[in-house]
Amino acid sequence: MPSKGHYQIFGLIVCWILYLTLGGVTAFAETAGNASGADSGTAQGNAKSRALLLEQAAENLYGHVLEGDVTKVRQGTDEISRLFVSSSFGDLTSVEGINALSGVIMDLKAAVAGVEASPERWESAAAKLRLAANSLNHPRKPIWTQYYKLIREDLNSMEKSASVNDIGTWKAALQRLQSRYDTIRPAIIISRPPEEVNAFDSWISYAAGVITSSQPVERTRLQEIVSYGQEAVRVLFGKEKDEPTLSLPMASEGYGLWGLLAACFIIGALVYTGYRKYRADKQRWRTI
Repeated sequence: MPSKGHYQIFGLIVCWILYLTLGGVTAFAETAGNASGADSGTAQGNAKSRALLLEQAAENLYGHVLEGDVTKVRQGTDEISRLFVSSSFGDLTSVEGINALSGVIMDLKAAVAGVEASPERWESAAAKLRLAANSLNHPRKPIWTQYYKLIREDLNSMEKSASVNDIGTWKAALQRLQSRYDTIRPAIIISRPPEEVNAFDSWISYAAGVITSSQPVERTRLQEIVSYGQEAVRVLFGKEKDEPTLSLPMASEGYGLWGLLAACFIIGALVYTGYRKYRADKQRWRTI
């Protein structure tokens, strides 16, 4: 009959086997996780390097277009097409962004393949591609954000003309704004959330529909449209509001102190929820 010492030895052996087994599983999991992370990093690095090549090719193409070198423009277009087909940019932008980039390249190929050379069309297509490729590589500080001042000037012109109900000047300013926005729109899609792009698209469509209507437009309505456009532009270009984004609401006479306390409680709950989300996101990124 096995003695107590035998049970102790047997227990130690089992513990040792479990330790080795679990240790091997943990090591394997860590190795697999590290390999997966390395593969992901490698894929992203490859996408980034290909995006840099695409941006450089787009810059060169834009220069050839300005120089009017037809041969180099066609060669550059073919090179850009090959780069796009042989690359994957899913780690750098959204599906909408990839579709926008693809659309720009297709427009460029169609312009270059025309029977007669069109310098204006070539330059427009090359400029869109240049901005889109730059946005792919520099999503935080893309070149297209430099259009903010020009678009704000168009909005200011619309605001002034609305104050005197000058429909002709208002319409001309909107058309200039539309033309500028069409140039940077593919680049915006690459580096901005779809809902922000959709909001600005909707505003432009609404503003254009108002001035093409047969019904007379009141001055106050034109001013409201400009106000909505200014807010949509601010969001699209990532600009801060002049006033604080979160202010303590004034308690009405009917609620008095209790209304003020309730407002403080709601704001405190929002701040605490935001802090918990920040801590959770921070911890999640540490564990990845």
